[in-house]
Amino acid sequence: MNIVQNKVDDLNLELTLDITKDDYSDRRKKRLNAQKRTAEIKGFRKGMVPMSLIERIYGQSALVDAVNDVISESLNNFIKENNLKVVGEPLPSEDQPKTEWENGNDFTFKFDVATAPEVNFSLSKDDSLPYYEIEVSDEARKEMKENLLKQYGSLEDGDAAKAEDFIIVDFEQGETRVEGTYVALRSVSDAVRPSFIGLKKDDSIDVNVNEAFTDETDRAAMLKVKKEELASLDPVFKMTVRNVKTFVPAPMSQETYDKVFGPGTVTDEAGFDAKIDERLKYEYSQESEFRFSKDMKAWLLKKADIALPEKFLKRWVFVANDGKFTMEQIEKDFDMFLEDYRWHMVKAYLMDKYSVKVEHADLLASAKSFAAYQFAMYGINNVPEEQLESYAQTILSKEEEGRRVLEQVEDQKTVAAVREVITVKTEKISVEKFRELK
Repeated sequence: MNIVQNKVDDLNLELTLDITKDDYSDRRKKRLNAQKRTAEIKGFRKGMVPMSLIERIYGQSALVDAVNDVISESLNNFIKENNLKVVGEPLPSEDQPKTEWENGNDFTFKFDVATAPEVNFSLSKDDSLPYYEIEVSDEARKEMKENLLKQYGSLEDGDAAKAEDFIIVDFEQGETRVEGTYVALRSVSDAVRPSFIGLKKDDSIDVNVNEAFTDETDRAAMLKVKKEELASLDPVFKMTVRNVKTFVPAPMSQETYDKVFGPGTVTDEAGFDAKIDERLKYEYSQESEFRFSKDMKAWLLKKADIALPEKFLKRWVFVANDGKFTMEQIEKDFDMFLEDYRWHMVKAYLMDKYSVKVEHADLLASAKSFAAYQFAMYGINNVPEEQLESYAQTILSKEEEGRRVLEQVEDQKTVAAVREVITVKTEKISVEKFRELK
């Protein structure tokens, strides 16, 4: 067994493996003996099949498997012995000639191997990054207050329909009558909506439903027919308003305070406003942290300036995914793939340099925070601790979600470690200006 290394460039090698009969014959023989012990062939008792027949049936596959074992072991040993930091996995060279699989032959195989450069850069207080602190404005306070009161509001009888109201209507066409259909005015097309605004109870108008409700699924539901029946319908219906429903924001009351923030947490409007400030500051801090993390990653990647064997990586992604993606699809997302790959290299370097460790408690805390956020999205606040922990454990038990949490925590702890080493300059900014940042 002989391996010859040819350095193509700083990141790419070509390895030529010369494999002789002596390198694979014992392995091939062991595979055939194992087949003889287990083979079940009609006319022979198990383990008593003649070796000549075993050779004829399994000889070729045993040869291929034995040679592949030698290749795999030899490549792994070469990489380990030469301390190569391999990118992806070795790939058969594109100019590899067709192999004539015949027992007793010598074989030559060529493999392309790509390596990653050393990551090495320094950080100090001379390095600086901006941290954008978003200021809470009166307008933002007012908007959140209105939205919260709307969220906990209720539908009540109204007079003349407004753009955000609902109407309960009957549709009539000849002998066809569809009663008690709810129509949200915001779902009516822009061209027709003006004719719906101002409608009152018992008002009737003719409506072309195709023009008013452009979404076929919604239109079929309103008319209580199957979607495929729509095309055969005359689209003009008489629509009669049976009731107008308007959305009324929740009143400033103890019942509302308890629904929004939990029983007894807030007892007056001043406390309500203070909680809004607290929630806005928290949300803004999350945005600021996300932006800072994003900016730091980009800055660190630029500082590390890592060259990668891009041509090889495209081939490796294609081969590793077994043709699930075309080269055109890989090209489309390749820049994002490279950025992610480089970040993993930089993160590994920084975690080692600053002794960043991730404990199970860190993962659990992150998963609980995510769980609390998901509950809050559905208006469920003050979730019991044991329920949060149970949900978090479920998140961590799922492979994909658990990996996402791990990477997120690694990112956060790496950013925190770098933050202690460099200079962070806080800049106050309005939410409008913040969201204009590129």
